[in-house]
Amino acid sequence: MPVRARTWSRSLNATALALIFVAAVAHASWNLFSKQASAAGAACFVWLMSSVATVAYLPVVIVSVIASPPRLTAVAWVFMAGTGLLQAGYFLFLQTGYKLGDLSLVYPIGRGTGALLAALAGIILLGEHPGSAGVAGILFIVAGLIILGIPAAASRAGAGSTRPAEAPTTKSATTKAVAFALVTGAFIAAYTLWDKYAVSTLKVPPLVQGYASLPGMALVLTPFALRDRTRTARVWVTYRHQVLGAAVLAPLAYILVLTALSFTAVSAVAPAREVSVLMGVLLGRRLLGEGSLARRLGAAAAIAAGIICIAVG
Repeated sequence: MPVRARTWSRSLNATALALIFVAAVAHASWNLFSKQASAAGAACFVWLMSSVATVAYLPVVIVSVIASPPRLTAVAWVFMAGTGLLQAGYFLFLQTGYKLGDLSLVYPIGRGTGALLAALAGIILLGEHPGSAGVAGILFIVAGLIILGIPAAASRAGAGSTRPAEAPTTKSATTKAVAFALVTGAFIAAYTLWDKYAVSTLKVPPLVQGYASLPGMALVLTPFALRDRTRTARVWVTYRHQVLGAAVLAPLAYILVLTALSFTAVSAVAPAREVSVLMGVLLGRRLLGEGSLARRLGAAAAIAAGIICIAVG
């Protein structure tokens, strides 16, 4: 008897949804910290964040590896090294996008692009087969993300925005911010599929794969951070709380997602985790003065409908 294609109703269970929700809260929070420090310098902030996270999570990884030693092949080590390069590109483009544009502009476009590309790749390249409700869920979520992004690009968040002086409110800056957000989304899709293969096919433990990106990023960005020691020191003094917050929450959010990916279809996880976009937009409105509430409520309804469609499959 032929093996039936796995459907989303069977793959996206309560455990996966719980992991994705907690990850979404952590993800939206560290993106707020990243936005607050965006004027400081992308490479310096990301290097500090990844270096602190490398040290902070090392004891957890050591205990995990001792308790359950992983069997890592040569290919697994390649995938562990590669995730550091992909994550470095992701963080640098994201941080630069935040310097040029609003949290409520860059975050939705980046996450939405990543979700769409990852879900489509999961379907086309990995042979995952969502049902009609799952496809509708993707469309609802993408529509919600587009609605969230367009008003911010048009209105520039109004007079209440607390944009840093280094990122002037101009059409050119908005266009560049959108471009950086789109490239960020491409990196999101790339590392999602890369790490999905590592944890599900190569059986790299999610904690180990998620941790591997941290020393990888720190190593790649060390020459840039050391070349501008004055700026790096200034970022640490001025944005220490943001660095520490991102260092704790960014790895936590992704490790939780990788855990869900280890037993759940990527075409289900990638869109469902985008509930973090709604949380990020609400944080941007509440703490950064970014507006267009009515349209964002409509987008929130679309995202919620998409999550429900994916969950019921």
